[in-house]
Amino acid sequence: MELALKIFQFVLSISILVTLHEIGHFLPAKWFKTKVDKFFLFFDPYFSIFAMKKINGKWQYKFLSKNQPTEQEVEIDGKTVLVPIDVSKLPDNDWRKHEGVKYGIGWLPFGGYVKIAGMVDESMDTEQLKKPAEPWEFRAKPAWQRLIIMLGGVTVNFFLAWLIFGSLSYFYGEENYDTNRLGGKMYYSEPSLKMGFENGDKILKVDGKSQKDFDKLSLDVLLSDNITVLRNGKEVTFPTSDEGKAMVLQADVPKAFLMPRIAPTVDTIIQKPTLDAGLKIGDKIVSIDNQKIEYYDELAPIVSKKAGSNVDFVVERGQTLVPLSIPVDKEGKIGVNSYKAYKKMMTLNHFTFAESIGRGYTRTIESLTYQVKQFKLIFNKTIKGYKKVGGPIAIVNNMHVDKTKDGDLSINWQQFWSFTAKFSIWLAFLNLIPIPGLDGGHVLFTLWEIITRKPVPQKVLENAQMVGVIFLLGLMALIFGNDIVKLIVQAIG
Repeated sequence: MELALKIFQFVLSISILVTLHEIGHFLPAKWFKTKVDKFFLFFDPYFSIFAMKKINGKWQYKFLSKNQPTEQEVEIDGKTVLVPIDVSKLPDNDWRKHEGVKYGIGWLPFGGYVKIAGMVDESMDTEQLKKPAEPWEFRAKPAWQRLIIMLGGVTVNFFLAWLIFGSLSYFYGEENYDTNRLGGKMYYSEPSLKMGFENGDKILKVDGKSQKDFDKLSLDVLLSDNITVLRNGKEVTFPTSDEGKAMVLQADVPKAFLMPRIAPTVDTIIQKPTLDAGLKIGDKIVSIDNQKIEYYDELAPIVSKKAGSNVDFVVERGQTLVPLSIPVDKEGKIGVNSYKAYKKMMTLNHFTFAESIGRGYTRTIESLTYQVKQFKLIFNKTIKGYKKVGGPIAIVNNMHVDKTKDGDLSINWQQFWSFTAKFSIWLAFLNLIPIPGLDGGHVLFTLWEIITRKPVPQKVLENAQMVGVIFLLGLMALIFGNDIVKLIVQAIG
């Protein structure tokens, strides 16, 4: 059931984003009286799951229908050639005989497309381009109209992210850990130390900028070039080591490399043997196996070494020191935490309707900026962030599902819309990359035409589109390959 909810969220999010992206192309094309043949969610090689078309004023529908050819083989002067089918000879119930847009849902969930007449797209249908351009074709339209049509999709994605982020800020507010309330005390794990931190450092600036949001601070540090800290009463600036960043990405929980330090007061106990041993909510841990404890993060390294045995605790309860012998499970845990202490450090900011409009824009730009900066980690030869790149399988696994104490499952809609907004701005950015096969490739060629006042040769467009399609297929193979390898590793482990 949990997996089904995760898959449902992923498919719903992708469907919303792809449909609205393609509407961004579809509407300008119709405004400029450009013929649109198909509008499809997901790709439909060979057949479609669902299709519909308005014929003679009435909608007709098909399910699991095979794609019908638009050309036929004929023999001319002893040679077999492809020529367009004579639609006038087709029966009246054949959809090919009727003008209009064919809407549908394909079976290959890698996106979607709007098939615009007179344009080289993912279908690689170039036969239509061998004839003189018709007034209703894409290639016959002025360059500025073609540019608007191609930019329509990413424009919709950008404004959709803005709308969602603004709505989230208005209806839910924004929770964050305020670094000013953390007191500047941080726990630096081994990767952090490798990165250049020293215990006792108080982070002042990351790449010359201060950061009040702790969650963003962690990401800023990972993406940083240098850090300024207060160390032994002096400001020290040091470059962050790529080796330390690589260690962070290799960890199971990357964000745990940097944690605020809190007092070792127990406010959560989830293991019965620990309760039976006498530990109580409110106890302050003084020492473990005669090692003095000042901060909660010092507990796990000591306890984990005693997996399967008992560990000696001394806790402060009221004004009394109480000795306890607590069993450690096979995983090296005793089932205690200080969730409430972390919760007290959290602030909830509320926004008016007017404020949420500006906040939505700011969050959109922030999300885009962070996603672009992450390329520094992906392509760095030391960090090797590309190994962490995941595709649909990884995304599905990371979709959020709420669980009650009774085991009931439900979708966290706040998390869902947050993911959709981030994915929307990510799709906008990716589509603007000037690679043939993406919107950015078409935009690049159109801008070239506007600047030089000469159209790009049709053969160049066709060859570039083919190269782009091959590149995108290779990229998808790499992403799916990473997904599959991770699944195999998990299965073996």
